[in-house]
Amino acid sequence: MDNFDLKGQTAVVTGAATGIGEAIARRLAAAGAGVVVADVNKDAAGEVAASISSHGGDAFALHLDITDPQSVSRAVSDVLARSGRIDIWVNNAGIAGKAAPIWEQSDEDWGRVINVNLTGAFYCCRAVIPHMRERKYGRIVNVASIAGKEGNPNMVAYSSSKAGVIALTKSLAKEVALDGICVNSIAPAVVRTHILDQLTQEQIDYMTQRIPMRRTGTPQEIAAVVHFLASPECSFMTGHCQDASGGRATY
Repeated sequence: MDNFDLKGQTAVVTGAATGIGEAIARRLAAAGAGVVVADVNKDAAGEVAASISSHGGDAFALHLDITDPQSVSRAVSDVLARSGRIDIWVNNAGIAGKAAPIWEQSDEDWGRVINVNLTGAFYCCRAVIPHMRERKYGRIVNVASIAGKEGNPNMVAYSSSKAGVIALTKSLAKEVALDGICVNSIAPAVVRTHILDQLTQEQIDYMTQRIPMRRTGTPQEIAAVVHFLASPECSFMTGHCQDASGGRATY
């Protein structure tokens, strides 16, 4: 790839052992970045990293629990000790949560989704930003969802958490706009990954029927957009939420 070249850069992708995160890690590695495949499942992350390396890429696996601020801080320190730099951080890790109306959602159901999807992104941004500010360069990409803009029924925690990710992105982007750091998010519509196993077929049909293209997206299509947002060419776009929704939303 000549466009959006990432040679010499280090990228951390959370939730990179499967699905969209794996596709992002592979895409950034193919563009020349040294990729940290970060996931709470280190064995699965190791398999992805080994696969990337076997195809000529530069990758290593890292255990990361984004709900634990100490784990996040250790991860940043470990990457810096090994690579000396972090140019790109992609907050992809997330869960769908329980599929049910609000009156059937417990405190635990709500808290778990918010903790992973929103608080986890907060911990990661807070931990990596000092290094990026010191270097006067960085790209942060937060994977949100079209649910964060429109709200999906029976997914109140997920929709709320992703709306929070979009707001976090906009706020942080303004805070570091003079530091050479661009912070953007992406809002996919439904994408065919294992996260759909947490949903009912009725919910999947609801989301798919609202996509003008009448199909789900692929992890590779989302990774292509993230690639641009993570590149030096994304230099005058910050605080933006880029839709990747097959036409479901265009704002």
